Amino acid sequence: MRLSLSELVKRWTVSSLILRIFIGLVLGAVLALLLPGWTWIGIFGKLFVGALKAIAPILVAMLVVSSIARANGGLGSRFRTVIGLYIVSTLGAALVAVGASFLFPVTIQLQDVAHTSAPAALSDVFSNLLSNMVTNPVTSLATANYIGILFWSILIGLGLKTVASPATLQVIADLADVISLVVRWIIQFAPFGIMGLVFSAVSENGLEIFTTYGKLILVLVGCMLFNTLVLNPLWSFIATGKNPYPLLWVCLKESGLQAFFTRSSAANIPINMALCKKLGLDRDFYSVSIPLGATVNMNGAAVTITVMTLAVAHTLGIEVSFPSAVFLSVVATLGACGASGVAGGSLLLIPLACSFLGIGNDIAMQAVAVGFIIGVVQDSVETALNSSADVFFTATAEYREQH
Repeated sequence: MRLSLSELVKRWTVSSLILRIFIGLVLGAVLALLLPGWTWIGIFGKLFVGALKAIAPILVAMLVVSSIARANGGLGSRFRTVIGLYIVSTLGAALVAVGASFLFPVTIQLQDVAHTSAPAALSDVFSNLLSNMVTNPVTSLATANYIGILFWSILIGLGLKTVASPATLQVIADLADVISLVVRWIIQFAPFGIMGLVFSAVSENGLEIFTTYGKLILVLVGCMLFNTLVLNPLWSFIATGKNPYPLLWVCLKESGLQAFFTRSSAANIPINMALCKKLGLDRDFYSVSIPLGATVNMNGAAVTITVMTLAVAHTLGIEVSFPSAVFLSVVATLGACGASGVAGGSLLLIPLACSFLGIGNDIAMQAVAVGFIIGVVQDSVETALNSSADVFFTATAEYREQH
């Protein structure tokens, strides 16, 4: 019996998205191993991530404006809780990285120097953040500058709340719903996108990185998994007094899995929004807390900055005292919160942390080069941890208020 196109589309959309993504993942890996020359398959991944990155800034702007404009109050305690969870968990991740680096010291090969600019001091990080905050709002949308998008969206939302008529507020809400619908349409193509992304990763990156930098990858991934599976659930339990693992599995399955392959927190914002809606959370709350988390909730980035910096210190034979390591954790936490405002993300903040140990920029930039080599693993796990934790802590903050 032949099915019509509409019936095929309906069956596709009602079937399990996770199952479809898994099929795309396996298919991409098999095609990469059997037909590595079929490079055109990778275009599906580029199109999927490109579409999400393109729509995400508009979605965030519309949702934040609409939520602020229509908010009736009562969100203050939840925002304080989620911001506290973001900061404490990021600092905790950095401290875990310090402990792991002392227990399992790693050295790296320091050879050619990478010629890339990086912030020279912590003040540069905050300067970049403040500059991004007041960037032209249209430019912020065009360049996916989420600091600027949040700043202007909050101001515009407050302005609308003050002077707009109910009809105008309804139009804003309708526009936010339309953009959300477009995002849901794009997400239906996730299996094809994941297939293309996996194909590119397997066909372009061999297994050499697992042997050359295997121990470094194990320390990085081990720290991130410990934060994901132990420390973050602990913060949630302290906040709510409830078993956090059922929520954690949902966040990892529906947010972390896709973030692992897209390696883009910006691309995963719409996916996190959809998951929050599925969990029945307050849209006025999560439409602000999710993009905020993509900016300041950087557990994985704190791990990367700390581990890579101490790896350079171990390679050079520099003795790092415990107080210095704790201070490095604070620096990594502040730097990680500002990673979204610095071109290159967490890797280009390694020289900033190295400078506090007296390590020169030329040497530190070699660690950045190593980071780009192992990025196919490090960046994937880092993004999965960061992005899934945004939903996890957003839900925790709301459940705490209900409790």
